Amino acid sequence: MFAALIAVPVTTIAAAALPATGTVSLPSFHQHGSVALAGSTTPTVNCPSVADKLPTIPASATAEVQRNLTLLQTQIDEANKRLASTVGQGGADFVQNSILGPLKDKRASTLDRIAIAIGRAAAKPTDLGTLAACTLNDAGSTTSPSPTGSTGSTGAGGFTQGPSPAEFVDIGNVPPNATKPANGANASTGTFAARCGTNGNKHFNPDNFIVAPGVSNGAHHEHDYVGNLTTSGFSTDQSLLAGGTTCQGGTDKSAYFWPVLRVRTGSNTSASATDGQDNNTGTILRPRSAVLQFRGNAQAKVVTPPQFLRIITGDAKAATNGPVNAHAQWTCTGFTNRITTDHYPVCPTGSNLVRVLDFPSCWDGVNTDSANHRTHVLFADSATGACPANTKAIPQLHEVLTYAIPQGQARNIALDSFPEQLHNPVTDHADFEDVFTGNLAQQVVGCINAGRRC
Repeated sequence: MFAALIAVPVTTIAAAALPATGTVSLPSFHQHGSVALAGSTTPTVNCPSVADKLPTIPASATAEVQRNLTLLQTQIDEANKRLASTVGQGGADFVQNSILGPLKDKRASTLDRIAIAIGRAAAKPTDLGTLAACTLNDAGSTTSPSPTGSTGSTGAGGFTQGPSPAEFVDIGNVPPNATKPANGANASTGTFAARCGTNGNKHFNPDNFIVAPGVSNGAHHEHDYVGNLTTSGFSTDQSLLAGGTTCQGGTDKSAYFWPVLRVRTGSNTSASATDGQDNNTGTILRPRSAVLQFRGNAQAKVVTPPQFLRIITGDAKAATNGPVNAHAQWTCTGFTNRITTDHYPVCPTGSNLVRVLDFPSCWDGVNTDSANHRTHVLFADSATGACPANTKAIPQLHEVLTYAIPQGQARNIALDSFPEQLHNPVTDHADFEDVFTGNLAQQVVGCINAGRRC
């Protein structure tokens, strides 16, 4: 396939779009950032221009390059909005850690996509990554701007790092919207429950050995852990296999973890040395129940997944990355036909808050992990429930976490998050490594394919 692409003649776009040299040079793609208004004390982002530094662009890459140039400008515009809306927040490093740092990461990914697009039919640029870092136009300093108000404050506890009031919704105002694919003739309809508790042993840390292996505080937010007792940023397949477990029966040594939910008042309750850092503060709420259920596929029998399979669901940076990988759902007991993905639901008296985290369940049949931790296990089609071509249905992990919110605190809760994500509910996510031992994997698959509840 790549040989065919390289064989395509390298041509340039029409002169209306490109100069004679073949480089993109459109005014809307300069990416210098917005200019501060006269008299403004809020700095704006200043990023290196990109379009004028590109080599000749093959005609086949033009559309993709221009899309990504537009995205670079969108990223700058979003960063400028963040600068304006977070004036006065955080400490001396807030702007660098919460705005410029994430912007650099996003620009680096976008620039890499531009290089790859060009490289499919011509020499791939190798130095675009040097254009990722941005600075501030000097309208003050590179520390937090002067206080003029904030849209990220407002919780009853007076916290200034989100979530905002607009990110809460009365569940009664959410229309019934829950859907489920209809089962086909070959559906696997059974379920298997992993009974692993609710983290009563207070196993917390801000690590993630799947996404940030070998790093302490790699997640910058606390995780609740159930299952394996040894899970940390330094876990390996073998260390997990040697560890104990909170799961009944002792044969499920899997690592199950998700970000904690807090009431943004009271003292920090984690045993982690980093608790209270990274703008994650308040009293950690322990779930009243944590249902960990493996389910079947609407169109096929499931196959046995491999030991040490690693799967993630959701996107911890969806507030800035966009919702493409955001899969978490929020609802309330008694209202589970009403789902919200980007708001915290406010539940009526007598109803509890519910987080629903469904994992992808269509395995490539080969790999236990992938570079982005996503492409080896995909989601089934949301309408039909069928797995994509060249994948196999495996038991789907379905997590349901239920919380009793203290009276009067329904609009003062926050999910732990990376600082720049401002506790946005769309960032909810969870991680799992399959460490089934003995014949447990075969039991799970047998129950599901036979239509039993185990």
